Amino acid sequence: MSHPDQDRDRPQPGGRLPADPESVVDAVRQRYGQIASGAVAGCCSPAGDCGSEPDPATVSSAVGYRREQLAAAPAEANLGLGCGAPIEHLGLRPGETVLDLGSGGGFDALLAAAEVGDEGWVIGVDMTPEMIELARRNAARAGRRQVEFRHGRLEEMPVADATVDAVTSNCVINLVPDKAKVFAEIARVLKPGGRLVVADVVLDGELPPQLGDSLLAYVGCVAGAMERRRYFETVAAAGLADVEILKEVDFLATLGDALPAEAAALLARAGVEPGQLAGKVRSITFRAWKR
Repeated sequence: MSHPDQDRDRPQPGGRLPADPESVVDAVRQRYGQIASGAVAGCCSPAGDCGSEPDPATVSSAVGYRREQLAAAPAEANLGLGCGAPIEHLGLRPGETVLDLGSGGGFDALLAAAEVGDEGWVIGVDMTPEMIELARRNAARAGRRQVEFRHGRLEEMPVADATVDAVTSNCVINLVPDKAKVFAEIARVLKPGGRLVVADVVLDGELPPQLGDSLLAYVGCVAGAMERRRYFETVAAAGLADVEILKEVDFLATLGDALPAEAAALLARAGVEPGQLAGKVRSITFRAWKR
């Protein structure tokens, strides 16, 4: 448990985005630790706090998970943090090794484990100790012995070179300040011919300054998003090829009724009309390969 003085010195989600990347990382870790412990609700939205509605299953349905997927893992594993449903696009086969980046409560890792079977292996990596503990409990509930969760940063993954067949991540890379390091690490751990399927948020246009400088908007998966062209230049620079966009939607519009009221409150406080964001915040699911 942290000391109260340490908590007071940390950037608070309602404040401005720190200039120091490590302070941003610390704020993200703090926020998602609170989500894992139930101190705040989930929802990868501009507010990052769902209050009593909508529930995680509603959010997950809105971003593309099927009913049978939602039923295939313990309810506690689904925190409603995704912006897509990448697992079904991975084409997993029995016996494969899968890496889930920012594995959270373990939802996608457990779905992957069902597909690779007892002969396969799934590794979840997350930097938040509370999430690791939650995911391990959920794996035990589900009886999935072919899943392990490792504590670590995506910029320096605790995974050996060329040992992974497939990589996935759901609305997490946008939270990392140095995205180039993340994609370089993905290329390092993938076997030749391995693939990734990632759901993430990118920008088609600039955010209003009030949101771009908001730490709450950052931990809610918006302010940390990279402009689309730069994002995919970063993917290519890491040596990941043949990018294919599998799905693309307006992230905020897709949530629809699942968008928390707190998100509207954040926009109102910032003096931003919802129409100013129309088409700019895009949820994309894409595939790429290590050749």
